[in-house]
Amino acid sequence: MSTMLLRLWMLIVVCALFVKPIFAQERMRIAWAGSTPSNTPIWVADQKGFFKKNGLNAQVIAISASTIVIQALLTGEVDFIIAPSATLVTSRLAGADTIMVSTNLPLFIDHIVSLDDIRTVEQLKGKTGGVNRLGTTSDMTLRLALRRLGVDPEKETKIIATGENPQRLAALSRNITQFTLLGEPLVREAEKMGFRDLIDIGTLKIPYHVNAVVTREKTVKERRALVAKVVRAFTEALHYIKTHKEETKALIGKNLKTNDPEGLERAYQAYNAAFPEIPYPNAEGVKTLLDDIAPRTPKAATADPKSFVDPSLVQELESSGFIKQLYKR
Repeated sequence: MSTMLLRLWMLIVVCALFVKPIFAQERMRIAWAGSTPSNTPIWVADQKGFFKKNGLNAQVIAISASTIVIQALLTGEVDFIIAPSATLVTSRLAGADTIMVSTNLPLFIDHIVSLDDIRTVEQLKGKTGGVNRLGTTSDMTLRLALRRLGVDPEKETKIIATGENPQRLAALSRNITQFTLLGEPLVREAEKMGFRDLIDIGTLKIPYHVNAVVTREKTVKERRALVAKVVRAFTEALHYIKTHKEETKALIGKNLKTNDPEGLERAYQAYNAAFPEIPYPNAEGVKTLLDDIAPRTPKAATADPKSFVDPSLVQELESSGFIKQLYKR
């Protein structure tokens, strides 16, 4: 009897050795901010199961603003954040060990939306623009775009915090602001309300990481396998977006709480064209911001854009043939 029990126990142990790795899920926490289609990759990675597929038990946390997201990363409340170049650059220049390991959206594609009687960029001078919060992604994006368009946001306009997208539209309606920054499908909604789609910033082709996966160098060093899983999950999510149009549109609609067919189609077309197949965190998307803030931030003038990004994880994924196989090439 004891021999039979011993054999049974040994069988259980052997089975456990093989079964545990299959079902084990590594815990990780990731935060994002901003209800725009730029966050479609994290919605897909989470809600379509790509985190789980890659062995990740992911706690996905929505936070109201990018300025709060970075605090969560630096205090250790989360392991990764979805953040723009601005959040990465400002935190690293301040001494943090933040690093970008992959990108989801490496170009500006938002629009400057204005009152209908504003017909040129020149007419924005002397006007008030609205953003989510000062210092957030929308604020940095609008100021940088205005400078590229020949308008000094500090001297020739006034930019104030009016809240998230619905509040920005409300501020326009009440003439508290005369222009703001919006992305599709909100641009479509704004047009229906009588506002003007003044400038599609995407046409300027400005390299800038609007939406990227950011962590800490300490995490890459100590938990590289975990970081590799996260990069792989987002790469698969980007592939899903590009190959599952209707499902992606439905997911965008669900997360933005809209079912406007034209608005969702416009959002999909705009963002899908900008989402990369191979999510390299290129230094050019960081250099854009460093060059822009250098006149006002001495540290930016001497900073090396390459030090803000770690392309090695995407490089390893591409070298393995995974991405080529994913797109069947």
